[in-house]
Amino acid sequence: MLLLYYNYYEVEKFVETGRQDRAVQVTTNGYQGLYCFGEKRDLGLARAIGEFHPTFSQNEKSYYSTYGHVEKLAREIEKGAASVEGVEAKLWQVPETLPEEVLAKLGAPPKSDAPIITPNELPEADGFLFGFPTRFGSMAAQFKAFFDATGGLWRTQSLAGKPAGFFYSTSSQGGGQETTPLTSITQLVHHGLIFVPIGYTFGGGMFEMEKVKGGSPYGAGTYAGDGSRQPSELELAQAFHQGKYFAGIAKKLKGSQ
Repeated sequence: MLLLYYNYYEVEKFVETGRQDRAVQVTTNGYQGLYCFGEKRDLGLARAIGEFHPTFSQNEKSYYSTYGHVEKLAREIEKGAASVEGVEAKLWQVPETLPEEVLAKLGAPPKSDAPIITPNELPEADGFLFGFPTRFGSMAAQFKAFFDATGGLWRTQSLAGKPAGFFYSTSSQGGGQETTPLTSITQLVHHGLIFVPIGYTFGGGMFEMEKVKGGSPYGAGTYAGDGSRQPSELELAQAFHQGKYFAGIAKKLKGSQ
């Protein structure tokens, strides 16, 4: 079932992205969008996705990063997960959705060398950590496009019962450090995923008041500012903690099955 409707942009071409997802990818005057159930979704800049692989279970973390801030958190989360005995961490990227000329205008750095993942590979994992920058207080449209492509997994509930969490980046203190993960929980709910926040398990680092620090009980976070600010040592430590904490919980859940 394909649902298209008139848009202000002239439609140059369209390609069915998957009948089971009832979606059509459209290029309109050089601008890409995803038309799904009659609603236009801005595809944006989706970047990277990661996966945890305990030797007896698999857990996935995914992240989107345009300028590298979320990717740096992901690398620390990967280390934290790998510090748990029996857990192997692997990073992935979701497909880019913007043309190279647009990325160049945005000043986006080259892509990571992490392999690109497809929705059909998600069921191989036993848990997920999704990371992305904010866009007006919710996940960036790029990563939402990836979730929009998981309709087949939703229909079969292939991800139900598995743990999942979030990490993120915002440009300012009021930019969505809590609303971004909060509004993203709907994606987990429809898939039957179990949300695993870090709470206040990071200890004293959660109460830092003298220095700027991203993150919240929802998960690790950082502030990008105008793009020049990089994750602080404390923010990276929180990311490492999240990876270790989440991997430990995923290992327990897998072991109880």
